[in-house]
Amino acid sequence: MANDLTQHEPSRPLTPPASAHGPGQTNGNGAAATVRRAPVQSPAPAPGTSPQPGTRPRKKGGPGFLVWLLVLLLLAAAGWAFYHFYFQAQAQPAASGQTAGSAGSGGAAGGHHHGGAGDKIRVVPADATKGDIDVFLTGIGSVTPYNTVTLQARVSGQLMEVDYKDGQSVKTGDKLVQIDDRPFKAQLEQFQAQKLHDQALLDNANTDLKRYQVLFQQNSIQQQTLATQESLVKQDEGTVAGDQAQIDQTQLNIDYCNIQSPIDGVVGLKLVDVGNQVFANSSDLVIVNQIQPIYVDFTINEKDVPSLMEKVTAGTKLSVDAYDGSNVTKLATGQLLTPDNQINTSTLSLKLRALFDNKDGALFPNQAIYGHLLLDTHKDVVIIPVAAIQYGTQGTFVFTIDDDDPKNATVTMTPVKVGTIDGDRAEITSGVSEGDEVVVDGVDKLANGTKVIVSHNNGDSSGAGGSAGSSTNAPASSAPAN
Repeated sequence: MANDLTQHEPSRPLTPPASAHGPGQTNGNGAAATVRRAPVQSPAPAPGTSPQPGTRPRKKGGPGFLVWLLVLLLLAAAGWAFYHFYFQAQAQPAASGQTAGSAGSGGAAGGHHHGGAGDKIRVVPADATKGDIDVFLTGIGSVTPYNTVTLQARVSGQLMEVDYKDGQSVKTGDKLVQIDDRPFKAQLEQFQAQKLHDQALLDNANTDLKRYQVLFQQNSIQQQTLATQESLVKQDEGTVAGDQAQIDQTQLNIDYCNIQSPIDGVVGLKLVDVGNQVFANSSDLVIVNQIQPIYVDFTINEKDVPSLMEKVTAGTKLSVDAYDGSNVTKLATGQLLTPDNQINTSTLSLKLRALFDNKDGALFPNQAIYGHLLLDTHKDVVIIPVAAIQYGTQGTFVFTIDDDDPKNATVTMTPVKVGTIDGDRAEITSGVSEGDEVVVDGVDKLANGTKVIVSHNNGDSSGAGGSAGSSTNAPASSAPAN
């Protein structure tokens, strides 16, 4: 009966039956009466329904959650093992190589230091010499043809012949282009016939004039008749002269049909083909450039104009060298022709024009060049390589070598004043004397008083140990002109 109540009425608590003895009373055997309550169980919710309020849902998981946790732990352990045994195994040989390399370097350094040069810097010297150096005014420019002629059609007509090849050298009078001249020849014949007609009228008028003059002397005709005949003769003369002018004009048009080169030069690329119609004063037929001789135009800074004009005014012939666009290769040598008559205010430069014979054709129209105008030559001056000159906040300086004791050679920072620079040679006006040794390579780590190993171009070295652990290649430098 109690079980049935538990299943069908879960919300009703089981009330123990009233004891005849009352609370705290004992039964007939003298024992206290105890009432046991059956546990209350909630019925399982129907599928698709939520649990009732006040009830606790059953926890999910169980063995499945533990399985996934175990899998994740195994993957983490595998990743750690892969990293530890693979990457660490690769890092060890590299570290071993570096260690070996460091040991080798240390051994080499130790050996170098053992030679007494561990704290020294290897440098390459050059001697300061005396000689002549040229003073150039240099500027960028271009090549300009001596003459440029653009030939146009002076009459209209069909182009019948092109008698030149692209880039051909031509002489004055060479035939280049032929325009159809047949219409002008027909017109010429017409004007010549008209002239014959008018010339006949003139001849007849002159005959009558002579007759009238005789009759007038005989008082056979009036003076007015004679004057009228004289006027008629002049009219006929004018008509004949007009006919001749038309003949000359037509002949000139025929000559215009045969286009010839007016200068010696080189023709450009063909501009029009045979068969095309050309028109007077509007069709370019060919361009001819005279390139022997040829001009080179270049500019100099306005600050150099006074020294240049001093030479020009004195009548000095100034030489000009033309270098290629990279300012490395010398192409030709010419003479300064003239400076321009004004300074360009936008660039603060003056244009110069030089003349070159260009017999070898090294210069070509519109070619970019550098002009080097030889303004002067400084005689018997101290010259060092440009590579030895250093620039700093304290000014211009060089490192001179003090090698009185070859095993303890040092460098001294020596301030210098630089004069003219010509290519890789520089004139020194003060600071260095003839015979001084200056550093041209290895200056990056030098300071005043740094100990050095002097390495000459011939491979000889002076310094501690007599020989260096490694060789140094010195850059080639041109010898100063003596």
